Amino acid sequence: MTKKKKIDVLLHKFVPQHLLLTKEESEDLLMKYKIEVTDLPQMFEKDPVAIAIGAKEGDIVRIIRDSNTTVTSVDYYRFVKKEKV
Repeated sequence: MTKKKKIDVLLHKFVPQHLLLTKEESEDLLMKYKIEVTDLPQMFEKDPVAIAIGAKEGDIVRIIRDSNTTVTSVDYYRFVKKEKV
């Protein structure tokens, strides 16, 4: 029997920073853009990054990517949902 090595996906150079929003931050985001949580792109609960940060169904994740064309970073948001089986 071989043991699988645990790899921290958050340390990989191609994985941008992922932050789990609080309920208050999530509500503020949705109100700011006047959208529903389902209007955001999806991230599945079994995604390796979602597992690593402890994201559960209904949570919103902020993804911070560095940009080669702007001085500041660019924020993206995803909502976490369960995969249909």
